Amino acid sequence: MLTTLSIQNYALIQELNINFSKGLSIITGETGAGKSILLGALSLIVGQRADTAVLLDKSRKCIVEGTFQIKGYGLEEIFVQYDIDFDDVSVIRREISPDGKSRAFVNDTPVNLTVLKDLGERLIDIHSQHQNQYLENPQFQLKVLDTFARHFDLLNNYRNSYSLYRSLTVEYQSLSDAASKNKADLDYLQFQYNQLNAAKLFDGELDTLEQELKLLTHSEEIKTTLTAVSNHLGGESNSVILLVKDSLLLFNKIKNFYPPAVELQTRLDSVFLEIKDIAHETENLGEHIDHDPARIEIVQNRIDLIYSLLQKHRSAKVTELISIRDDFEGKINEISNIDFRLDEIKKEIDKVRTNLEKTANIISSNRKSVIPIIENKVLELLHQLGIPNGLFKVDMVTANDYTANGTDIVRFLFSANKQGLLQELAKVASGGEMARLMLSIKATISDEITLPTIIFDEIDAGVSGDIADKMGKVIFRMSTNAQIINITHLPQIASKGENHYFVYKLDSGNKTQTSIKKLKTDERVIEIARMLSGEQLSDAAINNAKALLGIN
Repeated sequence: MLTTLSIQNYALIQELNINFSKGLSIITGETGAGKSILLGALSLIVGQRADTAVLLDKSRKCIVEGTFQIKGYGLEEIFVQYDIDFDDVSVIRREISPDGKSRAFVNDTPVNLTVLKDLGERLIDIHSQHQNQYLENPQFQLKVLDTFARHFDLLNNYRNSYSLYRSLTVEYQSLSDAASKNKADLDYLQFQYNQLNAAKLFDGELDTLEQELKLLTHSEEIKTTLTAVSNHLGGESNSVILLVKDSLLLFNKIKNFYPPAVELQTRLDSVFLEIKDIAHETENLGEHIDHDPARIEIVQNRIDLIYSLLQKHRSAKVTELISIRDDFEGKINEISNIDFRLDEIKKEIDKVRTNLEKTANIISSNRKSVIPIIENKVLELLHQLGIPNGLFKVDMVTANDYTANGTDIVRFLFSANKQGLLQELAKVASGGEMARLMLSIKATISDEITLPTIIFDEIDAGVSGDIADKMGKVIFRMSTNAQIINITHLPQIASKGENHYFVYKLDSGNKTQTSIKKLKTDERVIEIARMLSGEQLSDAAINNAKALLGIN
């Protein structure tokens, strides 16, 4: 239970420290005094988001700290789950700095808001002024059934499977759409790929082909030239080789008596060997040069093909065409693999759906089993709260598909009259009836689960007189199982509290601040008398207040 609440620099609160006890604690005060501000501050330490707007002094940080006695509530597991030191008396602190940064601590261990919210939901149930409307919310109605069924682990398993099921179905649909689109493009991609692949392109081919084409188109000129050169150098008459050979013989005749001829003969001999080699090579080259129109056509066609592909694909190099071909191949393989992946996902979906169906059926069965218990307990309380002819029924049908909470659709049906037609709450329940119905459900739930603290913020809206007194008795009875902190404007309910706190505004200079104090017995008499008659206290109001408090 909540034992201490400390608030600094929040809204109209400069600094506040409140000690709470077990049982039923009442909080009263004039409208606008700041009762809801206390709840706003308390909501911070159970995971509510906040910003710098809550800071009273924008230059200082806001600190809200709650001390909780949690021994015997079975919360050790969640502390282990989040690696937080467990203590029978645990402290939760939330800080909001002027720059908007938020920090949270549990027993001085830093935690994020998710952890804070998870832990907070197990420590405090805050019923705000407008939460009566939640009765009409199908999710709230399901939660009531689940609280009675106590199958939270089963629900978590289901939700994990449902999350996987949703992600798989989204992936399947996305891939299926992509497959439909890609398959429409497959013929085009395959044609383009086949054309490029059939071309059997390789880097440097175009330069080689163009060089070969030059040779082929000038083959006759080349052959004529090589033949002429070969004849000039080594022909049968008047060839260079014969003339050089004769010159060597002439030098040979005079070298014995004319020394310079020796060197000249040696040099000319080298030239003779080189000319013979050139003549031989020229003759060989000429023999291998043929005019080949067929080859010219083949090479020209190949070059034309490559240039047409370059133009078609707006490329400048053959290497770019090769890259485009490989890209087409990759896309074709990807499309081909989609069907395989779709089959895999389909198998996964079927497997998860089987598990979902099995788990959802168990959840539905559990919910059905607790419906009669809920109906009977709520009806009993409604009768106690002044709706003797009230009818209440939980209608549950199967949804068309899986949802995050199973396959059940739940509706709370109600009628305040003996022979009234059961209808959805929004159509038939008045504000006062809605308040009593919500209290009945909360009281029923509190009998089933061990929740350290329940906070009611004007759950009694729309009721008065004898009904308020009956609601007060129900709330007091709830306080035997849990700590109840009840904010109220009704004296009949306020008088049921074991502890009474008064919220008020305090004007200091040009500032207005909210404060709170625990009332003594005589102060309590005055406060309840004020609630009965207003500011002008009468003896009758004071006597009535004493009677409500059981004071002689």
